[in-house]
Amino acid sequence: MSENEEMILYLSTYANDNAEKAAIPFVLGGAALAMDVKAIIVLQGASVQMAKKGYVDTMDKPGGFPPVKKLLADFLELGGEIKVCAPCIKERGIEESDLIEGAVTTAAGQVNLLALKADAVMAF
Repeated sequence: MSENEEMILYLSTYANDNAEKAAIPFVLGGAALAMDVKAIIVLQGASVQMAKKGYVDTMDKPGGFPPVKKLLADFLELGGEIKVCAPCIKERGIEESDLIEGAVTTAAGQVNLLALKADAVMAF
Protein backbone atom coordinates (compact mmCIF):
# COMPACT_ATOMS: atom_id res chain seq x y z
CA MET A 1 0.00 0.00 0.00
CA SER A 2 1.46 3.36 -0.98
CA GLU A 3 1.56 6.11 1.62
CA ASN A 4 -1.23 8.09 -0.05
CA GLU A 5 -3.49 5.15 -0.89
CA GLU A 6 -6.68 5.06 1.15
CA MET A 7 -7.81 1.68 2.47
CA ILE A 8 -10.88 0.32 4.23
CA LEU A 9 -10.80 -2.99 6.06
CA TYR A 10 -14.08 -4.90 6.40
CA LEU A 11 -14.37 -7.67 8.99
CA SER A 12 -17.09 -10.20 8.20
CA THR A 13 -18.48 -12.85 10.55
CA TYR A 14 -21.76 -13.85 8.87
CA ALA A 15 -22.56 -16.28 6.07
CA ASN A 16 -25.91 -17.91 5.29
CA ASP A 17 -26.85 -17.55 8.98
CA ASN A 18 -27.60 -13.92 8.02
CA ALA A 19 -27.17 -13.46 4.26
CA GLU A 20 -28.06 -9.76 4.42
CA LYS A 21 -25.27 -8.98 6.90
CA ALA A 22 -22.93 -11.25 4.93
CA ALA A 23 -23.59 -9.18 1.80
CA ILE A 24 -22.90 -5.76 3.33
CA PRO A 25 -19.06 -5.91 3.32
CA PHE A 26 -19.17 -6.81 -0.38
CA VAL A 27 -21.61 -3.99 -1.16
CA LEU A 28 -19.53 -1.42 0.74
CA GLY A 29 -16.25 -2.86 -0.51
CA GLY A 30 -17.43 -2.69 -4.11
CA ALA A 31 -18.45 0.93 -3.62
CA ALA A 32 -15.03 1.71 -2.10
CA LEU A 33 -13.25 0.15 -5.07
CA ALA A 34 -15.41 2.19 -7.46
CA MET A 35 -14.18 5.26 -5.53
CA ASP A 36 -10.54 4.15 -6.03
CA VAL A 37 -10.22 3.20 -2.36
CA LYS A 38 -8.44 -0.08 -1.62
CA ALA A 39 -10.84 -2.58 -0.01
CA ILE A 40 -9.97 -5.72 1.92
CA ILE A 41 -12.55 -8.10 3.36
CA VAL A 42 -11.44 -10.42 6.15
CA LEU A 43 -13.68 -13.44 6.57
CA GLN A 44 -13.75 -14.77 10.13
CA GLY A 45 -15.91 -17.26 12.01
CA ALA A 46 -18.90 -18.51 10.03
CA SER A 47 -18.16 -16.17 7.11
CA VAL A 48 -15.12 -18.22 6.03
CA GLN A 49 -17.61 -20.59 4.41
CA MET A 50 -18.19 -17.94 1.72
CA ALA A 51 -14.63 -18.49 0.51
CA LYS A 52 -15.26 -22.21 -0.03
CA LYS A 53 -15.83 -23.10 -3.68
CA GLY A 54 -19.55 -23.39 -4.43
CA TYR A 55 -20.82 -22.13 -1.05
CA VAL A 56 -22.13 -18.75 -2.24
CA ASP A 57 -24.07 -20.55 -5.00
CA THR A 58 -26.40 -21.92 -2.31
CA MET A 59 -26.81 -18.80 -0.15
CA ASP A 60 -30.16 -17.22 0.60
CA LYS A 61 -31.11 -13.95 -1.13
CA PRO A 62 -29.56 -11.14 0.92
CA GLY A 63 -32.50 -8.79 1.44
CA GLY A 64 -32.56 -6.06 -1.21
CA PHE A 65 -29.03 -6.78 -2.44
CA PRO A 66 -27.92 -8.83 -5.44
CA PRO A 67 -26.96 -12.45 -4.70
CA VAL A 68 -23.76 -12.80 -2.67
CA LYS A 69 -22.30 -14.86 -5.53
CA LYS A 70 -22.50 -11.78 -7.79
CA LEU A 71 -21.31 -9.37 -5.10
CA LEU A 72 -18.25 -11.50 -4.35
CA ALA A 73 -17.39 -11.94 -8.05
CA ASP A 74 -17.77 -8.21 -8.71
CA PHE A 75 -15.64 -7.36 -5.64
CA LEU A 76 -12.79 -9.57 -6.85
CA GLU A 77 -13.13 -8.34 -10.45
CA LEU A 78 -12.77 -4.73 -9.25
CA GLY A 79 -9.52 -5.64 -7.47
CA GLY A 80 -10.75 -6.26 -3.94
CA GLU A 81 -8.84 -8.59 -1.65
CA ILE A 82 -10.30 -11.40 0.42
CA LYS A 83 -8.41 -12.69 3.45
CA VAL A 84 -9.66 -15.82 5.20
CA CYS A 85 -9.02 -16.73 8.84
CA ALA A 86 -6.76 -19.79 8.79
CA PRO A 87 -7.80 -21.14 12.22
CA CYS A 88 -11.47 -20.63 11.28
CA ILE A 89 -11.24 -22.75 8.12
CA LYS A 90 -9.30 -25.42 9.96
CA GLU A 91 -12.07 -25.60 12.60
CA ARG A 92 -14.63 -26.13 9.81
CA GLY A 93 -12.62 -28.77 7.93
CA ILE A 94 -12.00 -26.46 4.97
CA GLU A 95 -8.66 -26.93 3.23
CA GLU A 96 -6.80 -24.08 1.51
CA SER A 97 -7.28 -25.98 -1.76
CA ASP A 98 -11.07 -25.67 -1.19
CA LEU A 99 -10.93 -21.85 -1.33
CA ILE A 100 -12.08 -19.78 -4.28
CA GLU A 101 -9.48 -18.18 -6.51
CA GLY A 102 -8.36 -14.87 -5.02
CA ALA A 103 -8.93 -15.83 -1.37
CA VAL A 104 -5.82 -16.11 0.79
CA THR A 105 -5.49 -17.25 4.37
CA THR A 106 -4.46 -14.95 7.17
CA ALA A 107 -4.15 -14.95 10.95
CA ALA A 108 -4.70 -12.54 13.85
CA GLY A 109 -1.37 -10.72 13.70
CA GLN A 110 -1.72 -9.95 10.00
CA VAL A 111 -5.28 -8.72 10.50
CA ASN A 112 -4.14 -6.42 13.29
CA LEU A 113 -1.40 -4.99 11.07
CA LEU A 114 -3.96 -4.34 8.32
CA ALA A 115 -6.24 -2.62 10.83
CA LEU A 116 -3.41 -0.37 11.98
CA LYS A 117 -2.70 0.66 8.37
CA ALA A 118 -6.35 1.12 7.37
CA ASP A 119 -8.05 4.49 7.20
CA ALA A 120 -11.23 2.82 8.47
CA VAL A 121 -12.25 -0.57 9.85
CA MET A 122 -15.86 -1.80 9.72
CA ALA A 123 -17.12 -5.00 11.30
CA PHE A 124 -20.21 -7.02 10.41
